[in-house]
Amino acid sequence: MKITVFGTGYVGLVTGACLADAGHDVLCVDVDPAKVEALERGVVPIFEPGLESVVARNREEGRLGFTTDSAKGVAFGTLQFIAVGTPPDEDGSADMQYVLAVAATIGRHMDGYKLVVNKSTVPVGTADRVRATITAELSGRGVELSFDVCSNPEFLKEGAAIDDFTRGARIVVGTDSDKVRELMRECYGPYNWNHDKLIFMDVRSAELTKYAANAMLATKISFMNEMANLAERLGADIENVRLGIGSDPRIGYHFIYPGCGYGGSCFPKDVRALERIAREVGYEARMLSAVEAINEQQKSTLFSKLNNAFDGDLNGKTIAVWGLAFKPNTDDMREAPSRTLMEAVWAAGGGIQAYDPEARDECRRLYGDRKNLVLAEHRMDALDGADALVICTEWKEFRVADFEAIKAALHTPVIVDGRNIYEPSAVNAAGLLYFGVGRGDGVRSQPSR
Repeated sequence: MKITVFGTGYVGLVTGACLADAGHDVLCVDVDPAKVEALERGVVPIFEPGLESVVARNREEGRLGFTTDSAKGVAFGTLQFIAVGTPPDEDGSADMQYVLAVAATIGRHMDGYKLVVNKSTVPVGTADRVRATITAELSGRGVELSFDVCSNPEFLKEGAAIDDFTRGARIVVGTDSDKVRELMRECYGPYNWNHDKLIFMDVRSAELTKYAANAMLATKISFMNEMANLAERLGADIENVRLGIGSDPRIGYHFIYPGCGYGGSCFPKDVRALERIAREVGYEARMLSAVEAINEQQKSTLFSKLNNAFDGDLNGKTIAVWGLAFKPNTDDMREAPSRTLMEAVWAAGGGIQAYDPEARDECRRLYGDRKNLVLAEHRMDALDGADALVICTEWKEFRVADFEAIKAALHTPVIVDGRNIYEPSAVNAAGLLYFGVGRGDGVRSQPSR
C-alpha cells in the first residue's frame, strides 16, 4: 500500500517506520525543514530503542521517505495518517489546530479517494470535525470526491514503541464502513498474522478508548502513590503491600509501582483532556480530578523529603540527581518529576548536578546554561561535592550501586529514592540516610553519620 503520515514526532515517526518495515511504501510529511533534512540524513530526532535502525533500513530499501511538500504527501498515499501533536490548551483541552490544519490540507489537494486515519490522540467527535473540514475544502474547490475518516488510536509506550506497534495486544479501528475495514486489515495485515488483533467499533468509542486506557493506567499509579503515602504514616512498607495485591490476577503487577509521579506526553495531557471532555457534556469526573491532583502532589514528594532531611534549609546546597527523563529508555522530559524537583531546589537557593544517560541534551534545551545546573557525563561525576543524591528515574544502570562510594562522594550521607529501587536496609547498612516512597520503617531508620 502507499501510505502518507503527517507528522514525524514520536507517534508519526514510529508509525511510518513500522508500516514501511511491514512492506508498505510510506512518505512522512512534516512542516519542519530541519527535521526532514536530518531524517533524510538518517538522524532520528528522538531517542527510542530500535527506531534508528528501522528508519535507516527502510530508507535504504526505498520504502520510507520524508518531505515538507504537503501536496506531494496528499498525492502519494491512499491512506492518509494524521499523527501530529495535540498539545494541551490552557483549560486542559486538546489543541486541535494541527489536526484540523492537516485535514484542510488533504481537502485542498486530494484528487481521488482517500482514507483519512486519525492516529493522534483526539477528543471524541474529532472524526466528525475532520470530515467537515475536508468537505468544506472540497466544496470551496467546487469538486465532489469520495473519502472516509476513521479513528485508529495509538497505544505506544515510550521506550518500547517498536515492540508495542509490531506486537501490540490490540489494534483499535473506529469505523462503520466495510471499505475502511478492508483497507485497515490490509494495512495491518503483516502485524496481524498469529491471531486477529483488530477490534472494530464505532468511531466515537474508538476515540474514547484511547483516553480511557491512559486514564485507567494513570489511576493505578495515583492509587499506589496514595497507598504509599498512607503506608509511610502507618509504618508499613508499600513494597510488601505491592507484592501482596499484585499477586491477585484481578489486579496484577503492571502500573502499581509507587514513586514520584507520572509524566511524559500522554498520561498528564490525556487525563486533563478527558476531564475537560466530561465537563463539556455536563459531567463532573471526580475520580479523574483526584488522579491528577494526587499526581501533582506526588511530584513534590522528592523536594519535601529532601527539605526535611536538611531541616528546611537547602540554600547553598548542591543536590545530585540521577535520572532526568520521565521514565527509562527515553529522552523525554515533558512533565517529568525531575523538573519539579530541580525547579524547587533552585527556588530554595540550591544547585543541581544531574546525570541521565539520554536526556542531558533535552535538559540543556529546556533550561539552557545556568550556574546552578551541571550536567555530568557519568553518574558518579554528579556526586562530586554534592550534599545529597536523589533518584528520579529508574534507569537500569542505577539499580546496582556502590553505597560506600556514594557515601564517600557526598558531603551529607542522604539518598532520596523516588523510585524505590534500593532496599532501605542495604542503604542504611552503608551509613546513609534513606528516604524512599512509602517504605515505612526503612524511612524512619536513621544511621549514625
